[in-house]
Amino acid sequence: MLHAVVMAGGSGTRFWPKSRRSRPKQLLRLFGDLTMLQQTVDRIDPLVPAERVLVVTGADQAEASRIQLRNVPSRNIVAEPCPRDTAACVGLAAALIARTDPDATLVVLAADHVVEPADLFRKTVGVAASIVEDDPNRFVTMGVRPTRAETGYGYIEAGDLLETRDGIGIRRVVQFREKPDRPTAEHFLAQGGFLWNSGVFVWKAKAILDALRQFRPGLAAAIDRVAAASGTPDGEHILNLEYPRMERIPIDKAVMEKAENVVVLDVSYSWSDVGDWRSLAELKHEDAHQNVIEGPVRLIESHHNVVISDDGRLIAAIGIEDLVVVQSGGATLIAKRDHLDRLKMLVEGLGEDGFGEYT
Repeated sequence: MLHAVVMAGGSGTRFWPKSRRSRPKQLLRLFGDLTMLQQTVDRIDPLVPAERVLVVTGADQAEASRIQLRNVPSRNIVAEPCPRDTAACVGLAAALIARTDPDATLVVLAADHVVEPADLFRKTVGVAASIVEDDPNRFVTMGVRPTRAETGYGYIEAGDLLETRDGIGIRRVVQFREKPDRPTAEHFLAQGGFLWNSGVFVWKAKAILDALRQFRPGLAAAIDRVAAASGTPDGEHILNLEYPRMERIPIDKAVMEKAENVVVLDVSYSWSDVGDWRSLAELKHEDAHQNVIEGPVRLIESHHNVVISDDGRLIAAIGIEDLVVVQSGGATLIAKRDHLDRLKMLVEGLGEDGFGEYT
C-alpha cells in the first residue's frame, strides 16, 4: 500500500517573528485558510488516507501537530527528541511503517511547501508509485523546471528520457547538485538540463532501509534499534538514548547521491518551498507599488516592500523601499529584502542577548 511520510521538523527562524521554535512555518497559515501542514496532508488525500499518513516532527511541535491533524491517528505523529536532518527522519519512518506493511511504498514530502494544483500533484505521485511497483529497487524523485537562476535550491541534472507515463516524462538522474552560486545557477538555467530538487521522493520502505544499511550502516543500525523498541515500555527511553547519537545528514547525501537506480519525473505543477518572507510575497497579491501588505498598514511613497501587522497594530511608513517589516507576537522585524539570509543568525542570537522568550 501507499503511505505518506510528512517531514515536519523546523526551527521557526525563517518566518520570525511570526514563527517561533514551538510554532515553525508548517504550523502557520501563511498561504490560504489552512496551515501548511494541514495543506500537505489534504493534498495527498484521497490518494493516501489519514490512517496511512505518518508525520515526523520535533518534540516541541508534536502536540500542536496532533491538534491540527485531528484525522491522523495520534500514534502516527512521531516526535524527534532532537533534529537529525532527513536521513534519520526518513529512515525511522520507513522502519516504523515496514513493521506493519513490509511491502509499503512511501511518498516522502515536506510539510511546508506550496504545490498547485493538488490533483496534478497526486497524478504525479501515482505515476511514481507505479514505477516503484514495477521495480521495487527504484528510487523516484520529482524535479521542477526552473524559472529563474535560483541559488537557494538544490538541483538535479536530468539525463536521457527513459519513458513517458500518463504524459509525465521519466528521466535518468545524472547527478544531484548542491545549492549553487549565482554564475552556476545561471549556467544551469541556460543549459536546460537541470531541475530544481523539490525534495519529494517515492520508494519502497524496504529499498530505502536497505540503501541506508549499505551506505550508512551506523545510522541504519540505530534506526533499527529505535524501531524495534517502539511501542514497548522501553521505547521512549531507547528513542531518547539513540536519536541524539545518530548521524546528522540529509537523505540526498546519505543515499540519493550514491544510488544508481534513481529517476526523476519532470513535473508540470507549480512548486515553492516558501523559503522566507520574500518567496511568500511572490505568492501574494501586490499593490500598484509592488508592496505586499497584510493587516493595518498605511504606506506613502513606498515601493517593493513586505509589510505585515499580525498583532492588529498599525504600521505606518513613508518613503521605504525593499524592506520586510513584520510585527507579530510582541516583536517587530525590520530587514532589507536582500538581507533575509541572515535572519536565522539574528534569531539564534536573541537568547544570548536576553531575548530568549521571543524565540
